[in-house]
Amino acid sequence: MDKAEDPIGQLEAYDGELPIVATNRNQWFGGKARDTGRLDTLFAASRFDSVAYVDIELETARAKEWILEEFRDNDVGLIISHHDFDTTPEKEVLTAIIDQCAGYGDVAKVAVYPEDLSDTLTLLTALHEATQAGIDAAGIAMGETGSHTRVVGHIYGSKLGYAPLLDDDSEYAPGQIPLGKLRALVEATRIDGTQLERIEAIEGDVAVPSELTLPN
Repeated sequence: MDKAEDPIGQLEAYDGELPIVATNRNQWFGGKARDTGRLDTLFAASRFDSVAYVDIELETARAKEWILEEFRDNDVGLIISHHDFDTTPEKEVLTAIIDQCAGYGDVAKVAVYPEDLSDTLTLLTALHEATQAGIDAAGIAMGETGSHTRVVGHIYGSKLGYAPLLDDDSEYAPGQIPLGKLRALVEATRIDGTQLERIEAIEGDVAVPSELTLPN
């Protein structure tokens, strides 16, 4: 929502069938929202039937745990997320972070920055162990080094994937893969015998809606 010109107005106008995950980041968490009124705006978004989840930072959940129940009263799920834009924590630390996120919300999401491929293995291992423990978790390794985790993360239990449309020139996190390509890669790497529902899209991804980003 922090990167949309009129997010509440756009939510009012939204008539799509896909559910929305709403988030409103301030600069400390990689976004552009001002601190004043940030959570109020996100709370207003949670009142829309089209919004199925809100993404709230772990640090915010810790500091304002009381607000989580108010969001739940609007019948939305909670994704509690932690971002590390500089490094990848050791696996024990990352596991503890996932556990804390899960303690506050319905989905625990972590995004880390890998210095090398071993860091991506740390993320995937932590995701796999969390999934085996019954936690709904999602994980992303940012940057080019971590871009493949966006493709194979589902194998290790990651519940969410994020992708822009091919023709969307907005500024997104480094290493993101356009939706049509990511969808094809995820489908090609499934090992559980299932397939994603096929969507016929015109060239350039234009006809494929993003499942996890607020339209802008």
